[in-house]
Amino acid sequence: MDEPPVSSIRTAGLRRLSEAIDAAHLLLGRGVAVLTLLMVLLGAYNAVARHLGKYLGSNLSSNAFIEGQWYMFSLVFLLGAATTLAQDRHVRVDVFYGRLGPRGKATVDLLGTLLFLLPFCVFCIWTTWPAVANSFAVREVSPDPGGLPRWPIKAMIPLAFVLLFLQGLSEAARSLLRLGEARAEGAAAAEGGEGGGR
Repeated sequence: MDEPPVSSIRTAGLRRLSEAIDAAHLLLGRGVAVLTLLMVLLGAYNAVARHLGKYLGSNLSSNAFIEGQWYMFSLVFLLGAATTLAQDRHVRVDVFYGRLGPRGKATVDLLGTLLFLLPFCVFCIWTTWPAVANSFAVREVSPDPGGLPRWPIKAMIPLAFVLLFLQGLSEAARSLLRLGEARAEGAAAAEGGEGGGR
């Protein structure tokens, strides 16, 4: 029985890696969608409670509820970034990208990921870690009465960039696969052209 070539094993490994990371981030995206709904409901409660509390002469909301809404808002963006990238819903500002063919797009995506996205994620993890570690060490809490602990939300910042880094690896793997497919199609087309000319 013939063993599969090394290139097909690598291709299958890249595809599995990309699919596993994408699947995890799409699942996370569903959680972020639920979190968005909870954030909107809490925000609506805070608005109604503030106005109704003035009318009734009673405080129906609290700093914990207001900060909880702020924390949820932060989590939606921090945890949603990787899912947005996984679904290719991020904003592209390259005016030439749309004019490129599949091979050109894969090359731009790969270079952008390797030269910008992954280094940016590493930089953000590295620069935020000391502040997060300090916040965790002192068990930082809100200065407002009845406020929430601050260290858990600060810990989400480097975690968000770790998730974005992982999604960047998935994007790089997918770009490599697309480049390999484009190269194979080009070789097949050239071979077919030579065969047709004989």
